[in-house]
Amino acid sequence: MAEEKIFARLKADHDRHRDLLDKIDATHGDSPERETLFEAFRVEVTAHAASEEMSLYATMLGMPDLREDAQHSVSEHKEIDDMLTELYEMDFASTGWLTRFRTMKHRYLHHIDEEEEEMFPEAEKGLSDARKKELIKIFEKEKPKEKAKAAADEPSSEDAKE
Repeated sequence: MAEEKIFARLKADHDRHRDLLDKIDATHGDSPERETLFEAFRVEVTAHAASEEMSLYATMLGMPDLREDAQHSVSEHKEIDDMLTELYEMDFASTGWLTRFRTMKHRYLHHIDEEEEEMFPEAEKGLSDARKKELIKIFEKEKPKEKAKAAADEPSSEDAKE
Protein backbone atom coordinates (compact mmCIF):
# COMPACT_ATOMS: atom_id res chain seq x y z
CA MET A 1 0.00 0.00 0.00
CA ALA A 2 3.02 2.31 0.37
CA GLU A 3 3.07 2.77 -3.41
CA GLU A 4 -0.47 4.13 -3.35
CA LYS A 5 -0.59 7.87 -3.90
CA ILE A 6 -1.38 10.04 -0.91
CA PHE A 7 -4.15 11.95 -2.67
CA ALA A 8 -5.89 8.78 -3.90
CA ARG A 9 -5.70 7.41 -0.34
CA LEU A 10 -7.23 10.54 1.16
CA LYS A 11 -9.99 10.57 -1.47
CA ALA A 12 -10.77 6.90 -0.74
CA ASP A 13 -11.28 7.84 2.92
CA HIS A 14 -13.49 10.75 1.87
CA ASP A 15 -15.65 8.37 -0.19
CA ARG A 16 -16.10 6.13 2.87
CA HIS A 17 -17.01 9.23 4.90
CA ARG A 18 -19.63 10.28 2.33
CA ASP A 19 -21.15 6.81 2.50
CA LEU A 20 -21.32 6.85 6.30
CA LEU A 21 -22.85 10.34 6.28
CA ASP A 22 -25.60 9.21 3.92
CA LYS A 23 -26.29 6.13 6.04
CA ILE A 24 -26.51 8.22 9.23
CA ASP A 25 -28.78 10.73 7.52
CA ALA A 26 -31.16 7.89 6.60
CA THR A 27 -31.56 6.70 10.22
CA HIS A 28 -34.56 7.58 12.35
CA GLY A 29 -34.84 8.60 15.99
CA ASP A 30 -33.13 6.80 18.80
CA SER A 31 -31.94 3.77 16.88
CA PRO A 32 -28.89 1.71 17.76
CA GLU A 33 -27.97 1.99 14.07
CA ARG A 34 -27.71 5.81 14.30
CA GLU A 35 -25.40 5.64 17.30
CA THR A 36 -23.26 2.85 15.81
CA LEU A 37 -22.88 4.60 12.46
CA PHE A 38 -22.19 7.96 14.08
CA GLU A 39 -19.51 6.46 16.32
CA ALA A 40 -17.91 4.77 13.31
CA PHE A 41 -17.93 8.10 11.46
CA ARG A 42 -16.56 10.03 14.46
CA VAL A 43 -13.67 7.62 14.97
CA GLU A 44 -12.86 7.38 11.27
CA VAL A 45 -12.95 11.14 10.64
CA THR A 46 -10.98 11.95 13.79
CA ALA A 47 -8.25 9.48 12.83
CA HIS A 48 -8.25 10.64 9.21
CA ALA A 49 -7.92 14.31 10.15
CA ALA A 50 -5.10 13.73 12.64
CA SER A 51 -3.18 11.54 10.19
CA GLU A 52 -3.74 13.99 7.35
CA GLU A 53 -2.39 16.79 9.54
CA MET A 54 0.70 14.75 10.51
CA SER A 55 1.49 13.88 6.91
CA LEU A 56 0.20 16.21 4.19
CA TYR A 57 -0.58 19.33 6.21
CA ALA A 58 2.69 19.24 8.17
CA THR A 59 4.50 19.33 4.83
CA MET A 60 2.24 22.01 3.34
CA LEU A 61 2.70 24.26 6.38
CA GLY A 62 6.40 24.38 5.55
CA MET A 63 5.76 25.50 1.97
CA PRO A 64 4.92 29.21 1.54
CA ASP A 65 2.69 28.63 -1.50
CA LEU A 66 0.62 25.98 0.32
CA ARG A 67 0.68 27.22 3.92
CA GLU A 68 -2.55 29.20 3.76
CA ASP A 69 -4.52 26.23 2.35
CA ALA A 70 -3.16 23.97 5.09
CA GLN A 71 -4.01 26.47 7.83
CA HIS A 72 -7.53 26.83 6.45
CA SER A 73 -8.07 23.07 6.38
CA VAL A 74 -6.68 22.58 9.89
CA SER A 75 -9.13 25.20 11.18
CA GLU A 76 -11.97 23.37 9.41
CA HIS A 77 -10.86 20.11 11.05
CA LYS A 78 -11.20 21.83 14.42
CA GLU A 79 -14.66 23.12 13.52
CA ILE A 80 -15.83 19.64 12.46
CA ASP A 81 -14.31 18.09 15.58
CA ASP A 82 -16.20 20.57 17.77
CA MET A 83 -19.45 19.73 15.96
CA LEU A 84 -18.82 15.99 16.40
CA THR A 85 -18.32 16.51 20.14
CA GLU A 86 -21.54 18.50 20.32
CA LEU A 87 -23.45 15.77 18.45
CA TYR A 88 -21.95 13.06 20.65
CA GLU A 89 -23.24 14.85 23.75
CA MET A 90 -26.75 15.44 22.37
CA ASP A 91 -29.76 13.13 22.61
CA PHE A 92 -29.58 11.04 19.43
CA ALA A 93 -33.39 10.79 19.35
CA SER A 94 -34.02 14.53 19.31
CA THR A 95 -34.99 16.38 16.14
CA GLY A 96 -32.29 18.85 17.12
CA TRP A 97 -29.69 16.12 16.74
CA LEU A 98 -30.59 15.44 13.12
CA THR A 99 -30.71 19.16 12.34
CA ARG A 100 -27.26 19.68 13.86
CA PHE A 101 -25.97 16.53 12.14
CA ARG A 102 -27.07 17.86 8.77
CA THR A 103 -25.28 21.15 9.45
CA MET A 104 -22.11 19.23 10.28
CA LYS A 105 -22.59 17.01 7.22
CA HIS A 106 -22.89 20.06 4.97
CA ARG A 107 -19.75 21.63 6.47
CA TYR A 108 -17.77 18.39 6.18
CA LEU A 109 -18.83 17.76 2.58
CA HIS A 110 -17.83 21.35 1.73
CA HIS A 111 -14.46 20.75 3.41
CA ILE A 112 -13.63 17.53 1.55
CA ASP A 113 -14.88 18.89 -1.77
CA GLU A 114 -12.62 21.92 -1.29
CA GLU A 115 -9.68 19.65 -0.46
CA GLU A 116 -10.23 17.42 -3.49
CA GLU A 117 -11.02 20.14 -6.02
CA GLU A 118 -8.63 22.90 -4.93
CA MET A 119 -6.07 21.94 -2.33
CA PHE A 120 -4.99 18.46 -3.44
CA PRO A 121 -4.28 19.49 -7.05
CA GLU A 122 -2.19 22.45 -5.84
CA ALA A 123 -0.30 20.35 -3.32
CA GLU A 124 0.28 17.58 -5.86
CA LYS A 125 1.99 20.05 -8.19
CA GLY A 126 4.20 21.33 -5.38
CA LEU A 127 5.41 17.96 -4.05
CA SER A 128 8.04 15.64 -5.45
CA ASP A 129 7.17 12.00 -6.11
CA ALA A 130 9.60 11.00 -3.36
CA ARG A 131 7.84 13.29 -0.87
CA LYS A 132 4.43 11.92 -1.88
CA LYS A 133 5.70 8.41 -1.16
CA GLU A 134 6.95 9.55 2.26
CA LEU A 135 3.57 11.14 3.01
CA ILE A 136 1.58 7.99 2.25
CA LYS A 137 3.92 6.00 4.50
CA ILE A 138 3.42 8.50 7.33
CA PHE A 139 -0.35 8.51 6.82
CA GLU A 140 -0.57 4.71 6.75
CA LYS A 141 1.58 4.42 9.86
CA GLU A 142 -0.30 7.04 11.87
CA LYS A 143 -3.91 6.32 10.95
CA PRO A 144 -4.26 2.98 12.82
CA LYS A 145 -2.74 4.58 15.93
CA GLU A 146 -5.05 7.58 15.65
CA LYS A 147 -8.05 5.32 15.06
CA ALA A 148 -7.32 3.34 18.23
CA LYS A 149 -6.85 6.58 20.14
CA ALA A 150 -10.11 8.06 18.82
CA ALA A 151 -12.03 4.87 19.63
CA ALA A 152 -10.72 4.94 23.19
CA ASP A 153 -11.45 8.64 23.72
CA GLU A 154 -14.87 9.77 24.73
CA PRO A 155 -15.29 13.24 23.24
CA SER A 156 -16.37 15.91 25.64
CA SER A 157 -16.26 19.63 25.91
CA GLU A 158 -14.57 20.91 29.03
CA ASP A 159 -17.66 22.94 29.95
CA ALA A 160 -20.00 19.97 29.76
CA LYS A 161 -18.01 17.99 32.31
CA GLU A 162 -17.57 20.73 34.90
